[in-house]
Amino acid sequence: MIQLDILAVVAHPDDAEISAGGTLLRQRSLGHTVGIVDLTRGELGTRGSAEIRDLEAGRAAERLGLAVRENLGLADGFFRNDQESMVKVAEVIRKYRPHIVLTNAIHDRHPDHGRAASLVRDACFYAGLPKLVTDFSAWRPTQIYHMIQDYYIEPGLIVDVASFWEEKIEVLKCYSTQFFNPDSVEPVTPISGPEFFDFLRSRAITLARPGGLLLAEGFVPARVPVTADLLALK
Repeated sequence: MIQLDILAVVAHPDDAEISAGGTLLRQRSLGHTVGIVDLTRGELGTRGSAEIRDLEAGRAAERLGLAVRENLGLADGFFRNDQESMVKVAEVIRKYRPHIVLTNAIHDRHPDHGRAASLVRDACFYAGLPKLVTDFSAWRPTQIYHMIQDYYIEPGLIVDVASFWEEKIEVLKCYSTQFFNPDSVEPVTPISGPEFFDFLRSRAITLARPGGLLLAEGFVPARVPVTADLLALK
């Protein structure tokens, strides 16, 4: 079984790519193993279908160089932070034993994002309890980082993604039903207009500026980060 350095556990296919795609590309370039687990297939999405999004997610996984990508098949829009869902997420955390988990924003425009954030955070805790019986032994990640998605949230950590920005956009284009396509006859959504990539870049500029960077992705730690070496921090 592959042990991952970083695992993104997110509500929908494309959530991780939109808000942490550059980070995943950077971490992979550093030799770290990365993966994504999607909670749902995005079947309630206005554009495309669950089947098409499965194919798109597969193409994006190849482009990102993921070690693993799974879908838990929870109900889009209706999953809950309940025992059944929590055990499923805890089991996948134990299966891949990631050191770092990335997940959705604590609160956001889409209700699934905040709900997923709560579910994943709680599941990471329960995954570390030996008396919770699953097919895999207890494991708890070192840290959980919440992504910054549609709503701006002040970050507690930023990652320099300037060198990976163009590749991130190419990854997003794997989701051809979700983003701008001048030939599409499907309804317009908040992410399907030609301005959406401009929004992502402007957000990346805003997140980068306090750190003296050009483009960055931002995260909110679930708990206070710990270091033994202040000089390792920038």
